[in-house]
Amino acid sequence: MLVCYYNFYFKEATNLILHISLTEIDIYAALKKYFGFTKFKGLQEVVVKSVLDKKDAFVIMPTGGGKSLCYQLPAFIEEGTAIVVSPLIALMKNQVDALRALSSETGIAHVLNSSLNKTEVKQVKSDITSGITKLLYVAPESLTKNENVEFLQSVKISFVAIDEAHCISEWGHDFRPEYRNLKKIIERIGDNIPIIGLTATATPKVQEDILKNLGIQDANTFKASFNRPNLYYEVRPKTKNVDGDIIRFVKQHEGKSGIIYCLSRKRVEELSQALQVNGIKAVPYHAGLDSKTRVRHQDMFLMEDIDVVVATIAFGMGIDKPDVRFVIHNDIPKSIESYYQETGRAGRDGGEGICLAYYSYKDIEKLEKFMSGKPVAEQEIGHALLQEVVAFAETSMSRRKFILHYFGEEYDNETGEGGDLDDNMRFPKNKNEAQNEAVKVLHVVKETNERYKSKEVVNVLIGHSNALIKSHRTEDKDFFGSGTEHVAPYWMALLRQLLVAGFLRKDIETYGLIKITPQGLGYLEKPISFMMTEDHSFKEANDNTIITNQKGGGFAADDNLFRILKVERKKVADQLNLPPFVIFQDPSLEDMALKYPLTLLEMANIHGVGEGKANKYGASFVKLIQDHVEENDVMRPDDFIVKSTGANSALKLYVITNVDKKLPLADIADAKKMEMNDLIKEMEAIVNSGTKLNINYWIDEILDEDQQGEIHEYFLEDAETPDIDAAMEEFDGDYEEEELRLYRIKFFSDVAN
Repeated sequence: MLVCYYNFYFKEATNLILHISLTEIDIYAALKKYFGFTKFKGLQEVVVKSVLDKKDAFVIMPTGGGKSLCYQLPAFIEEGTAIVVSPLIALMKNQVDALRALSSETGIAHVLNSSLNKTEVKQVKSDITSGITKLLYVAPESLTKNENVEFLQSVKISFVAIDEAHCISEWGHDFRPEYRNLKKIIERIGDNIPIIGLTATATPKVQEDILKNLGIQDANTFKASFNRPNLYYEVRPKTKNVDGDIIRFVKQHEGKSGIIYCLSRKRVEELSQALQVNGIKAVPYHAGLDSKTRVRHQDMFLMEDIDVVVATIAFGMGIDKPDVRFVIHNDIPKSIESYYQETGRAGRDGGEGICLAYYSYKDIEKLEKFMSGKPVAEQEIGHALLQEVVAFAETSMSRRKFILHYFGEEYDNETGEGGDLDDNMRFPKNKNEAQNEAVKVLHVVKETNERYKSKEVVNVLIGHSNALIKSHRTEDKDFFGSGTEHVAPYWMALLRQLLVAGFLRKDIETYGLIKITPQGLGYLEKPISFMMTEDHSFKEANDNTIITNQKGGGFAADDNLFRILKVERKKVADQLNLPPFVIFQDPSLEDMALKYPLTLLEMANIHGVGEGKANKYGASFVKLIQDHVEENDVMRPDDFIVKSTGANSALKLYVITNVDKKLPLADIADAKKMEMNDLIKEMEAIVNSGTKLNINYWIDEILDEDQQGEIHEYFLEDAETPDIDAAMEEFDGDYEEEELRLYRIKFFSDVAN
């Protein structure tokens, strides 16, 4: 994927001659006249000159780089009308409004789409015919209509600009089939019309696909650096308390503009409500809202009437708000391209831009499920893009270097701008020598004739066979199982680092087969030191923890108070002859040491407590916290007491009511269109907050008396923590995870509540 990188390059540098009739002074005069600028930004000048010279152009420029001006200024200067193909009506409208503000002529820019009535369409065509309109924004669908094509054949077209050109490529993150026919449509409109393709995000494979599909392989290609040196990248584990973590982060950056992205409309609504309840000026934005509401919420954000927009990915395209100070991903995106594009909406003015993403592998599994039923090729591409996201989230190397490598750009953390602006560089993990292991990986790739993807390469190393490995008879090779000294995640981490180091590459055409590079072959012949860092671990256990001491500005819990509360917990547990974790789990104590609840009502809002537990066990803990705050003159962060919206109260009531009726759990889950895993999570939350839940009838169905006694004894006598992984290890496969989780619910309900 690595390519030789330059600030810009030309396929035929000699072809880039200044437009004969236009001097540099004229260009600068036009820039000042139409836009009020005295100088160009980045590559704008050379792109404008290329367009004016009627050459095909391909512009790869990151979000905020000023792509729009590259075709808007030539359109103003050139004779005739420029067609701008754009995928979103909202984006078109914003640009047209901005252009009209620059000119005394309202008709300087128009939109032509299905939303216009006959009178409006007539006005558009009249303005084009009379030479008033310099830019005509259209969706690809509008260009397929015969009446539009016939009309455009009759007028002077200066050039066609295709914005968001990555939509052409099925290898891109936002593929739109209607974009594939653009070349044929343009040929129908006229001969030798110059084409300008523009994108803010494209891998080398996508770039190649765009040029080929548009038939502009000889275009002057301009590529700006993808590095956004002012952005800080951080990935945190996504826990059950993610709402609280986001709220605390936003409150830390009070008064600053931010965007929070979620994958589902439902989650957008839930999170925006949670923010509003906690005194944050936030609004939702998604396609399920009517257009008036969406426009109003967008304007509120631009006019700074609110601070935060919680949105699906529909929000932000074409929104030019320069002072967005943070972009949060509640759900990890579907591709690195999407992540890059969405984080690129932060810090466009060159100021602070914090990019925070919450990651859980379960979210990846959900996205994979959504792909089922799609064509095989589409699934393969989708899976390949998702695995790159997993690699980005779990890597412990420089996140900036990872992103830039993905886009085919070499980057050096020592010399490059913004080299220390990510969590991995600020808080590096220890590096370990991995020379021998690197040789093993490269050897396996070479000796298996480069026929496996990452997962299979790792399986070969750890000696895990499957149908594909058997079909190639790799099991019989002497290197099969040569890496059993390390677990699979270790080998996956090393493989990713070898990819970035340039020893290996992913072949996109074959959906991610791992190939060895000449550099990798050279390393095999003469191995030298290779230092690697192990990936981050995002285990399910994280679901039960809260983030109290996060890098990048999170608040730390009060360690002294935490120790005092642990002592109190042990004292109460001994009095009641119960394991300490039954009283309150560690994450709850950590949350108390962070928020200092001074009443039972505030205690009920603590992570994993709830009203029941607060009333049952909370009094002595509240008294200790009151004393600690008074004695140490603690400035209590009142605004960190995260209030609940009660959004799930209806579901909780439904579950409690139907469990009381002794309905089969499978029926309760089906009625709410939930997976059993999600129902169990909900029941865990109910019980952890201090509410009794009598599921004895169900436990009796799945476990006999001896089994129940054995598990009960383990949680009461042997377990140091309620962790399910520890229980699974203790029973060594005697019980399914679901059985242990369900019995744990019964245990907490009977003993703790």
